[in-house]
Order: sequence, then C-alpha cells, then structure tokens
Amino acid sequence: METQLWAIGLVVVACVIGSFGPILLKKASKDIKFNLKSLMTNYNLIGGYALYGIGTLLFIPALQGGELSVLYPFVGLTYIWVSFWSMKFLNEKMTKLKWTGIALIIIGVIFIGLGS
Repeated sequence: METQLWAIGLVVVACVIGSFGPILLKKASKDIKFNLKSLMTNYNLIGGYALYGIGTLLFIPALQGGELSVLYPFVGLTYIWVSFWSMKFLNEKMTKLKWTGIALIIIGVIFIGLGS
C-alpha cells in the first residue's frame, strides 16, 4: 500500500493538536491534588487528556491511508512541537543539545518518508 499524502497531513495535524496535551498537563501539575473533586475541576488536566484523545482519534483514520511504518515516525514530530510550545507557554529554555535532538528527529522522519 502506498502512503497517501492526506494521511501524512492528517498525522501531522494530529501531532500538532496532541502536542498541546503535555503543555496543559504540565500546567495542571502545579495544582494537582489526588482527590476526585480536584481532578474533576482541574481544567488543564481535563484539557490535556482531551487533546491527547483528539490527536489519537485523528490518527486512526490516517492509518487507513498508508503504511504504519511510514506514518508512525511522523508522531516523532510531536516532540518538536512540544519543545516549541514549552518555550512559548512555559518559558523553558532550549539548549544546543535539545536543538540537536530536534534536528535528528527531523532527519529521521525525512529518511523514513523517503523510504516509502
């Protein structure tokens, strides 16, 4: 089965949406208390899980449009998005080592994409 471009696009969209999940979970971690009331009213926690879920639900139909061995490495792009969102929304700093990791992820996704 040849991987369709729309399937790759859908995986990338799913990754972008899903990448906001960890950002909200990090924000939720400041106010987390392990009791039912606190968990039910922590909107960052609920939003983080919801965004993870939406990303996953978008990934499922993409699987119909291509090979898993081609599509799944694109999930690695989530790490890149999380790094960018962490800088923007959490004021985290990027080091040379982190930038190197991002470059290696991009190179790896390109190599796998070219191998399809």
